[in-house]
Amino acid sequence: MWTYDAFPREAVKAAHGFEPSQDWLDRVRLSSVRLAGGCSASFVSPEGLVMTNHHCIRSCVEDLSSPKRDYLATGFFAREPKDELRCPKVEANQLVEMTDVTARLQGATKGLEGAAFNTALNAEMSRIEGECATGPEWRCDVVTLFHGGRYQLYKYRRFQDVRLVFAPEFSMAAFGGDADNFNFPRYGFDAAFLRVWDTTGQPLKTDTYLPWAKEGAKEGDLVFVSGHPGGTERQSTVAELEFQREVALPYTLLHLAEMRGMLREYASGSPERWRTTRAKLRSVENSLKALRGRHQALAEPSLLAGKRQAEADLRAKVNAAPALKATTAGAWDAMARALESYRPLLASYRLKEAGDGFPSELFTLARQLVRAADELPKPNAERLREYTDGQLPGLRQQLLREAPITPELEERLLTFGFNKLRETLGADDAFVREVLGREAPEDLARALVKGTRLFDVKERKRLFEGGAAAVAASKDPMILLARRVDGLSREVRTRYEDSVESVLKKNGELLAKARLAVYGTTGYPDATFTLRLSYGMVKGWREDTKTVAPLTTFAGAYARHTGKEPFRLPDTWLKARGKVPDDTPLDVATTNDIIGGNSGSPLVDREGRVVGLIFDGNLPSLGGRYAYVPETNRAVGVHGEGLLRALEHVYGAGRLVKELREHQR
Repeated sequence: MWTYDAFPREAVKAAHGFEPSQDWLDRVRLSSVRLAGGCSASFVSPEGLVMTNHHCIRSCVEDLSSPKRDYLATGFFAREPKDELRCPKVEANQLVEMTDVTARLQGATKGLEGAAFNTALNAEMSRIEGECATGPEWRCDVVTLFHGGRYQLYKYRRFQDVRLVFAPEFSMAAFGGDADNFNFPRYGFDAAFLRVWDTTGQPLKTDTYLPWAKEGAKEGDLVFVSGHPGGTERQSTVAELEFQREVALPYTLLHLAEMRGMLREYASGSPERWRTTRAKLRSVENSLKALRGRHQALAEPSLLAGKRQAEADLRAKVNAAPALKATTAGAWDAMARALESYRPLLASYRLKEAGDGFPSELFTLARQLVRAADELPKPNAERLREYTDGQLPGLRQQLLREAPITPELEERLLTFGFNKLRETLGADDAFVREVLGREAPEDLARALVKGTRLFDVKERKRLFEGGAAAVAASKDPMILLARRVDGLSREVRTRYEDSVESVLKKNGELLAKARLAVYGTTGYPDATFTLRLSYGMVKGWREDTKTVAPLTTFAGAYARHTGKEPFRLPDTWLKARGKVPDDTPLDVATTNDIIGGNSGSPLVDREGRVVGLIFDGNLPSLGGRYAYVPETNRAVGVHGEGLLRALEHVYGAGRLVKELREHQR
């Protein structure tokens, strides 16, 4: 997970006999794409064609569907450019520039602690981003690396006209369902194609893209993954890891398990409920399995034992250097105390401010409108971070997107959230009383959804553009609820930011500087949903007494077909049996170090050609949040050869195949 400006070219050459040139790195970087919702992608043609995973754009497919045309069930292919459909919620970003701003950020916070530190840090970040984002076509983010040891400004080219070109059936993208999730062998076809259109209404012309390889990757081949890993905690303190194991993860696992049960029960009520719920249910199931894997990794005594030893080694080296000892004095203890104070606050913060008590799209829109009205009149540097000038194009897209919202599901989600508020915080809690009054959760949820006008984009636009006056005058019940609880929600947010977040950031920065002074930048920084490049090999592993091969085939997929979900192949695949040779690779496992957020990353060879598409990891990779174990951690992707053959022979996507083959090398 190396940043592009610090990629170890010499190490790759020593290990594999290949040294990527700067031109190679620049081309792969500019061909890489970030989907703002939390996934990776890549340009794969000069006509703005983008490759990613189906699960990364599942919400787009769902938004474009209806009871009469269920694209999640049937799949989608635009046979002509005019048939490509705009995804209401998708924004694509291309990283064009990285600038070190460490001195400026650390100078702004020098000598500050607590709330003053956080306020100065956020204000300076907003100023830097505002100076950079000179128009809506640019997105600028200040990126924290090495836990505050380094700060960089990442400048992205922003694309908001992104259209769906191809998506397979949901059942094939998620073949094997939760049973196969994070397992291998795998036989999923988790692939999709989008296209970026420019501001003139034409497909984007781009000189930087990844051509398709004429020959697929084989066992032992050197391969690279370019993508946006979401987050790792490999340099976290022992206290932080113990907090995750004992407090944060148990809370979230219980919340997700209850959410999964509610969604399963709701979805079983009718085919239409299943249609509008399956994507959300799949997302919850995926998160639950991933976080369970993290918790199991932290419960393994050897992992934390290794972390304790590494921390003790660092402390010893710091204490042996008087200057470092002076600057880090009390830092570990301060972080531990802050986390201890967070224990009784976590549930309140998660429910009131982070969304767990209001898992509703309508309420989220209401809160955004209420807070936008309050925040936007303020100077840019004084606003909440999500309402700064640099974030406004994304906020506007979220508020004004033309996407369906299912009333019945909204009622059920709000009922679930209100019940969790009352169960967790207690019926006498001031916040709970402010939300529910004397209403039952289900009755309040029903009245809110029935009475709100926020389903209407025109109404949301009127409130957003009308600002504080329009929001204050609104009698919409969802707006009134958002206004009613906003002060109490902000209060718990302020408590968290001032007493927990600021302490962790300030002292984490001190420890990061010490770690850099002792060890240098010999390793890569923790993942932060910023562009990274990893190198590895197509390789299997030993699992107990058996060897797991790194490639699966089309024949294996047909053998796994049972005719029953989740192992039922779609009719398109059953009808195409025999059109693709049985030994054609379908999925592939590699030693590349990845984590959530890398979904949709291209797998490329030493020539910078596409040889696969990352969509998952194996079960041992779930512990990769805290440590990478090369013997067993594996990235999992759709094999490039199988992907192209399925497009041609299973889906008859001739226009798409022709576009990819025209630039094949």
